Amino acid sequence: MNKRNTVLAGLAATAAVAVGAAFALHATETRSSAPSEALDRYYGQTLTWQPCHEPDLDQAGAQCTDVTVPLDYGKPQGQTITVAISRIPATDPKLRHGVILSNPGGPGGSGLDYMIGVGKAMTPDVRARYDLIGMDPRGVGRSAAVNCQWPTGFGLQSAGIDAAKYAESVATQSDLARRCAAAEGDRLPYFTTRNTARDMDVIRGALGEQRISYMGTSYGTYLGAVFTQMFPERSDRIVLDSAVDPIRYGAVGMVQDMGAANEAALDTWADWTALRDSEYHFGSTREQVRGAVVNLIHRAAAQPIRVGDNTVDDHLLPMLLFMRLDDQRRFDTVAALVRTLTDAADGRAVEPDPNLQSALDVLVRSQPRDKSEQMAIMCGDVGVPRDPAWYRANIEASRPTEPVFGAFANNITPCAFWAPPAESPTVVHNSVPALIIQSTGDTRTTYANAEGMHRALTASRLVTLDNVAIHSIFDRWPNSCVDAAVNTYFRDGTLPASDLTCRDDG
Repeated sequence: MNKRNTVLAGLAATAAVAVGAAFALHATETRSSAPSEALDRYYGQTLTWQPCHEPDLDQAGAQCTDVTVPLDYGKPQGQTITVAISRIPATDPKLRHGVILSNPGGPGGSGLDYMIGVGKAMTPDVRARYDLIGMDPRGVGRSAAVNCQWPTGFGLQSAGIDAAKYAESVATQSDLARRCAAAEGDRLPYFTTRNTARDMDVIRGALGEQRISYMGTSYGTYLGAVFTQMFPERSDRIVLDSAVDPIRYGAVGMVQDMGAANEAALDTWADWTALRDSEYHFGSTREQVRGAVVNLIHRAAAQPIRVGDNTVDDHLLPMLLFMRLDDQRRFDTVAALVRTLTDAADGRAVEPDPNLQSALDVLVRSQPRDKSEQMAIMCGDVGVPRDPAWYRANIEASRPTEPVFGAFANNITPCAFWAPPAESPTVVHNSVPALIIQSTGDTRTTYANAEGMHRALTASRLVTLDNVAIHSIFDRWPNSCVDAAVNTYFRDGTLPASDLTCRDDG
């Protein structure tokens, strides 16, 4: 073993000891919706609805409440936590069909206000039929939030340009895992998708519903699919927007899939920017524009770029690009970002615009707080390889075809230093009807991921928004064809007769 691999192996071993002993694997599929007697008090609890004390929710006519659930469903008489939910009532009680629970993605996204926007994209006859239920899933927002007290805000980063930079990343990620174990202790294993699905069924019971409909986007599609697997007879009308392949979900496969997708989006952006060379000055061809980006990453590695009071290095720069490539309508913001960073690297005094400053506040300084709940959920759901050399090999193999995003998509994460999951991942394969909507150019959950979800849910229909690069379609990218499919399904329970391809209205 060479010196570099010895260092990496030592970091891995040290972190594994620091995180603590493994938790036993004990997962089995929960196929019955009947709660055990020990859970009766949760399913039968009385909810007290109050104002949400958040302007957008209060203005939308929502009320909020806390639902008590066990921290560990294996010990329902033990410690409890509360899960915060919101409710926007159906507009016509006479036509009311039931409730739509929801999740906006992440994992780790706060969802109390998610259904405000979703509701606006629904037709009046759909809004008449449903109470719209937002939720902060366990470990998030108002629901016993995870806080690992990280010095940086995000558990994903680029590995950088070379072996020395990768070693920095290994040390950083192992430290983040150690901090989570120290800050959250015995609570940490229980912030999982399977437990959130169990919480959803408790919420169903507490609301007095026999079944629940569901709207989830991004990670929320995985949560919805897990619910259909664990509680199939409690699943009503399920819509999954921008879907994760359940087999690929986690901090390895799902993230690896983002590499090629973001490189393709960067190609399209480079073409767009090349046509505007007089404005941005990165070159008049795709190759020149791409070359300017790669050169900027190498410059940031040699000398971190100062932007106002912030510094941007090769671990961070690809992440700033990634955050903006999920919507093709924001190509101008990507170009402006690269222009700002290039000017700063050239020695000009520049200040970040509000959007860039907000991103840097989270990524660099964990302000207003870190996003550690994302890794807590992913690492708690699915185990990953632990050998740093494995990730290093994947990074190097990806560089020729993914020169900007390969070092991010294949990088090691805190999950490599996490205690193993308390339960095995859910194997999703069932015939619960569902509607999957997906754009072909999605950079977060790729089109191939939606095809994987479609295979896992054998009674589903896939609605494809063709030749559009957008992540999360409904309420974000108006399209008459997609919107009609979603609204028809929620209104009548009718799926398209077969898979459907929609064209962009624009």
